[in-house]
Amino acid sequence: MYACKILTYSEILMLPFTLVDRLRYILERQLIKGVHYQLLVVALFIGLISLIGGWLAWPSAAADMPLADSVWWAFLRLTDPGYLGDDVGTWRRVISTVLTVVGYVLFMGTLVAIMTRWLISKMGVLEQGLTPVTISNHVVILGWTNRTIPLVQEIMDTAGGIQRLLKSLDTRRLRLVILSDIVNTERSQELRDTPGVGRRVKDIILRSGTPLHPDALHRVACLQAAVVMIPGRSQGGSTLVTGDMETIKALLTLHAQGQHSGQPLPYVVAEIEDVRKLNVMRRAYPGPLEIIASDAIVSRLMAQAILHPGLPEFYGEVMSVHDGNEIYLRSSAGCEGQTLAAIASRCPRAVLLGLVRREGERSIPMLNAPTSERLRAGDSLVMLAREYEDADPIQVSESLTRAWERKEQINSDLVAVNAIKKSVLILGWNRRLPALVHELATYGEQNFRLMMVSTLDAEAQREELVQYSEQAQRVPCNHLQADFMAETTLRKILQTEWDSILLVSSDRLDSGEEADARAMVGYMAVDELLKERRKRPQLLLELSDPANEELVVRNRSESIISPMILSHLMAQVAQRRELGLVFEELFTVGGAEILYRDQSEYPMQSVNTFADLEAVAGLQGETALGIYRNAPDGEGRRLQLNPPRDIPLKLQVGDELVILTTLP
Repeated sequence: MYACKILTYSEILMLPFTLVDRLRYILERQLIKGVHYQLLVVALFIGLISLIGGWLAWPSAAADMPLADSVWWAFLRLTDPGYLGDDVGTWRRVISTVLTVVGYVLFMGTLVAIMTRWLISKMGVLEQGLTPVTISNHVVILGWTNRTIPLVQEIMDTAGGIQRLLKSLDTRRLRLVILSDIVNTERSQELRDTPGVGRRVKDIILRSGTPLHPDALHRVACLQAAVVMIPGRSQGGSTLVTGDMETIKALLTLHAQGQHSGQPLPYVVAEIEDVRKLNVMRRAYPGPLEIIASDAIVSRLMAQAILHPGLPEFYGEVMSVHDGNEIYLRSSAGCEGQTLAAIASRCPRAVLLGLVRREGERSIPMLNAPTSERLRAGDSLVMLAREYEDADPIQVSESLTRAWERKEQINSDLVAVNAIKKSVLILGWNRRLPALVHELATYGEQNFRLMMVSTLDAEAQREELVQYSEQAQRVPCNHLQADFMAETTLRKILQTEWDSILLVSSDRLDSGEEADARAMVGYMAVDELLKERRKRPQLLLELSDPANEELVVRNRSESIISPMILSHLMAQVAQRRELGLVFEELFTVGGAEILYRDQSEYPMQSVNTFADLEAVAGLQGETALGIYRNAPDGEGRRLQLNPPRDIPLKLQVGDELVILTTLP
């Protein structure tokens, strides 16, 4: 009988290591140290095999051949198979054949594999964008968000303000550096497919990292940049570390790097979501800084759109990179002492909106100013035009416009906006809604009644409003926790008559595409249920992904694409800081405001062209901007801003006048 002992797992582990195990471990530790050690191990193997092969072939060699020459003979056979046919004798041919076969595997195969893997790994590291850039006077975008692509379009616009900013710095070539959390071929292809970028993608440099890491800010050379832009992050992310916190951390890091290196701090345009953190951001960065309060800006645009239906199309043209008119800020150098009327007569393809006056450290926008106002040194002109060259105040025009006057005294009966009651249904929830309610509360004469429908707990909705501001609590607001995508729920809600229905893009989903899909399907469901209504409410749709703009039926609904508007505003403010004050003046309660007026509010008997309309509006102390047609054109557009002054307007019943006025 044979005795058999079964070893336990612990006993097996206690067995002594074999020589093969030790050699394998040593070989592994050397190979994982890198390509240099791998090449060294292969060289040792080649030397060892050459030594063994030469020693085995030495007895069959010539009598006077030393061992070193025999080893060299083995090395040549090992590295070059061309010597295989020169050998004589069976033993030497066997050894030569073995050496040649081993050489194919070891010398050629292993060596090529090591070098190939090393090259691939090096290329992978380079493609990750970890190498610091060594350029200056470039444009930096910190972060890849739903604002980044529209911002790149604005920057790459050859007629855009960033191009003029770089020219002022004697920079011939625009170079854009983007700090992205992921750098891969998909990001590069997305940039390449972006309209307006295309072949110019070679001027865009992607670098890997996040604004939270100091090394990443050094990687994109922020301190040497002409302007640093920090777009916000409205989708996804942790509720404990918001986009505002990331922005403030980046500003603190940038300030520390500037102090450590002794270099001046760059000009920064940063986006902040919560306007209540404005002072914290200014304390974090003492350098030149302009802040875009995204939630406050979008909320103001929504409030204006609710009060004045049709305004979103104005935003889409003036505050985007699309073809059409833009608001430009031009220097008045060489025009000091001249009146606004004289400037306007020399710009037949532009509408003079007013000026921005510098008083000490402050810049004061004076929109819809009387044409008798004379320019002072340091003033900037605010103009609406299709091209930057059309708004040149010192140009010599072949055809001057007809002189007209904009009075200083405003007709209070005409500009007064009667107190009205508006019922607004809001479907969905995002962080901007408390700011929207706060903005609606600033319109004291208006009486709003709101109803919010969201899957968020109704008590949580009320708590958000309470925490935002006391003023937001003044607007009557009912909350309903429900999914508006359910047809039975939506049908019951729509039984009530609403003046406006707002569908917002949720910021609790991981991407803007998902948020927009939900909002757009909700819009279609609402539109279907309202198709039989004789009096349709205003449908206002907020989108988070600019790519979805073309999917909106523009002649039936109004859309606000917040990333596109905010990106345009960031690019404009990066070029001229005062432009932020102009937009703030236009889209806040009181002061200069854009209205759509009925034709009956003006003496239209003598109005035939846009020049006639300018003269009539000027007599009322207002500025004519264009026409909002009752019937859309083939592309679904109704707005005609800054039309040619010498072509008849051909006004139809229902057409409205787009006017810039001044409200108390």
